[in-house]
Amino acid sequence: MTSPTKLTQNQLQERVASRLRSIEALESTYETITIGQLVSIRARTHGSTTAIDVFERGERATYSEVDESSNKFAHALRAFGVRKGDRIGVMLPNRIEFPILWLAMAKLGAVMVPINMRYTPREIEYVLSDTQAEVAVVDESAWSAFVTMEPWPQDLSKDRVICVGQPSVGIGTTLDELLKGVGNSLVEEDIGPDDLVNIQYTSGTTGFPKGCMLTHDYWAVSSYQGAFGDGQAYQRYLSALPFSYGDPQGYLLKSYRQGGTFYLAPSLSSRRFIGWVKQHRIEWCVFPELVARQAEAVGDDGTTCLKQTLNWGWNPDSVGKFRKRFGVRTQDAYGMTEIGFGTQMPNDLDELAESGSVGLRAPFRKLRLMNDDGTPTQVGEIGELWVSGRGIFRGYWRRPEASGASFEGEWFKTGDLLRRDELGFHWLVGRIKDMIRRSGENIAAREVEAVIREIAQIADVAAVPVPDVKRGEEVKVYLELKEGLTPGDLPVERILEHARARLAVFKVPRYIAFIPALPRTAASNKVVKRDLIAVSNPLADAYDVEQKRWH
Repeated sequence: MTSPTKLTQNQLQERVASRLRSIEALESTYETITIGQLVSIRARTHGSTTAIDVFERGERATYSEVDESSNKFAHALRAFGVRKGDRIGVMLPNRIEFPILWLAMAKLGAVMVPINMRYTPREIEYVLSDTQAEVAVVDESAWSAFVTMEPWPQDLSKDRVICVGQPSVGIGTTLDELLKGVGNSLVEEDIGPDDLVNIQYTSGTTGFPKGCMLTHDYWAVSSYQGAFGDGQAYQRYLSALPFSYGDPQGYLLKSYRQGGTFYLAPSLSSRRFIGWVKQHRIEWCVFPELVARQAEAVGDDGTTCLKQTLNWGWNPDSVGKFRKRFGVRTQDAYGMTEIGFGTQMPNDLDELAESGSVGLRAPFRKLRLMNDDGTPTQVGEIGELWVSGRGIFRGYWRRPEASGASFEGEWFKTGDLLRRDELGFHWLVGRIKDMIRRSGENIAAREVEAVIREIAQIADVAAVPVPDVKRGEEVKVYLELKEGLTPGDLPVERILEHARARLAVFKVPRYIAFIPALPRTAASNKVVKRDLIAVSNPLADAYDVEQKRWH
């Protein structure tokens, strides 16, 4: 890839105007479609092309086979009593049954509730109870955690649990048994763009995660945005994230729009990632920054078939080094579960690839930056991003107050701080929301705090992010003990035992520190986390869980 030349201001203005015209043209010609319609169309146009390849398991299916199998799965679920609108908890690893089940539920009008494979019994029970799920599909490898839920969700009868594989406890049934003798004829159901497809849980700031209600139109628009961002149709897409996340679901549909092959890795591995890219001649993927740093450290020559990557939130220096080593176009963007893409950097503006900007508005998105008092910010100033447009989420499941607080009319308040220049390019500055992002996982500080606060000796707790080279951020908790107690009264092993029993492993604090009193505001007595985050040495006097020592 040759080094980009610097654009004049007039040239840049012309490019931006051209991009915005392209976005408007795409919006005006967009055709409404449901997931089931897209699956059927692609079976007709690319029937013999491999649609999904779960390569580490040797599982693959063509577009025709995916269409037929998803029909069969849908008929099996209907025979099991599943009806349109029913919520189904799904706790599966990256195996081919997972995406096919998702497409089957979309055809049937059922609503998938994905459950992270690393969730504890407490977290599994919360998601199932919150969605009032009456059916669950569980992998044999997750069976032991699933069946030890206490209390058992009141809406889920134990004979309504479907095991993929062989259960170790004789409750429910197996997917293989359900599929026996079932046909693969067209699924007849009245499905529209506003019907729900997912309740996708995302870490919120008010304690436990909230379920985002995602419709057929949400997925159709977001996959359309993704395909538009590519600039051309690629043939091989890779995702190494768990399919329970929203991102790989969207990447599958984007591949469907392009008629490509979606390669699904078993799980994210920074050590093996580049090998997968080379082995399967991947043309598009989200590239982890850690993998790029490792490639640089070992002197990998960067020879791949990659044509474009999505590099969420990389620093400009890393982008420059990556582009030089791999000779590939990169794209930054801003998005979240609630809205899909909000912004995208135009892929024909290589000159700005290392600017740190997350780009211009994405198709179907209107953007505002707002001050705390609800007035618009001026160009160049920092404000909270508000987003509106077609296909954003329908609100939070059974959380009318949270949904109401998140919207101002048609505008969704993202909680993230950005600035904008006069041409409409945006830069992500920070976030209002009390979140910690560890290895791509969004962790709600308040959920961690709620669990740690259950320990009897603790008066209060504050969870904050600590910068980390490998994982981006790590979780640190500051503990304020009840009056009269000392750190000797609460061993860290007791804290960790409590946390590990109630939190997924990625949420368990890496660092633990005791503090005589948490800093608070005088007026409201709220904890001032910025003072905890701004310390010169965040590891000083903290216990390191991985290294098993005090700093």
